[in-house]
Amino acid sequence: MKKVLLQVVASAAVVILSGTLAIAAGISDNVVKIGVLTDMSGPYSALGGKGTQVAVEMAVKDFGGKVLGKPIQVIGADHQNKADIASAKAREWFDNEKVDMITGLLNSGCALAVQKLAGEKKKITMNTGAASTDLTNKACTPYGIHYVYDTYALGKVTAEAVVPSGGKSWYFMTADYAFGHSLEGNTSKFVTKLGGKILGSVRHPLATTDFSSYLLQAQSSGAQIIGLANAGDNTINAIKQAREFGIDKKGQKLVGLLIFDTDIKSLGLNVAQGMQYTSGFYWDRDKATRDFSNRYYAIHKAMPTMDQAGAYSATMNYLKAIKAAGSDDSDAVMAKLKSMNISDFFAVNGKIRADGRMVHDMYLMEVKKPAESKGEWDLLKIVKTVPAADAFMPLSESTCELVKK
Repeated sequence: MKKVLLQVVASAAVVILSGTLAIAAGISDNVVKIGVLTDMSGPYSALGGKGTQVAVEMAVKDFGGKVLGKPIQVIGADHQNKADIASAKAREWFDNEKVDMITGLLNSGCALAVQKLAGEKKKITMNTGAASTDLTNKACTPYGIHYVYDTYALGKVTAEAVVPSGGKSWYFMTADYAFGHSLEGNTSKFVTKLGGKILGSVRHPLATTDFSSYLLQAQSSGAQIIGLANAGDNTINAIKQAREFGIDKKGQKLVGLLIFDTDIKSLGLNVAQGMQYTSGFYWDRDKATRDFSNRYYAIHKAMPTMDQAGAYSATMNYLKAIKAAGSDDSDAVMAKLKSMNISDFFAVNGKIRADGRMVHDMYLMEVKKPAESKGEWDLLKIVKTVPAADAFMPLSESTCELVKK
């Protein structure tokens, strides 16, 4: 009798264990849900915004709309460039909407807040829009991926082009939050390492539109280079107003440290021609980028920025990792993502490291002269390709606790 009971108990345990493994190996809640949390209406909305959600939805459609036999859903929200709103929305998505992964995350303050929360809840974030290197250093988590660019790569590649060409003295106009501080700090290190000097900086609010007082301070510094440690509408307005002040005619040069195709489109080639900056993607790089970008244009009526193209790539590779893992369990998916070689129209030599940094080739761009342009979005040329290993912070310098040294 005891033997029979033991067999029954053992059989029941096997059934329970098998059921548990089956659940773990499948799709939780019978749906994979991806959240696009970004600036939908503010100064970064053109370079991210609805266009980032369009890219994610394209990736889901191209993947087939299902993974492991279960549907994939995409939802979006505007974080309004406020960390508290971003964190509250992410919490609502994780707790009530059962969102599995959040991407976009333009604005470093918002990204840092959401990545911290996601780490606590063991949810994946694939950041395509924010830039602060804190995301893969002191604020790293086992579930955070920094996918497109960061302030180390932007500052390094740009400084290495500008300083040897005569831009020895710098003054910064900096967005006064985590992103701007990180971009100014990283760029300053490379400028001084290359023999240049930092003459000072002035910080401005994210929402400002009048840059006259900041430009006057930069002008009075006498610096050869005015480094714009800002992005989106801030950069556009600063460059336009600098042109009105005639700063470029007085021997000073503006250098944008985070520029997007949409910024150049807004400025126009007459204003932006000759400007050099660093990017992680250009729609006209090769046949693969053109094929994707033309399909994207048909939907969004604009060529994709690196944030938008990166969101497509991040989503596609996330779904591939789920398929390979046989589960949407965050630990299993992260293990697959970190084992993959990321090679698609967006990423060349892509690899997600232990700190969550996705390293890939970066590009030094130059804005074309009006006479060189052959079409509405024919804005740029690639001056130099910078290999992944040379562009991003080496792991030996990382302060991420996940990195073994």
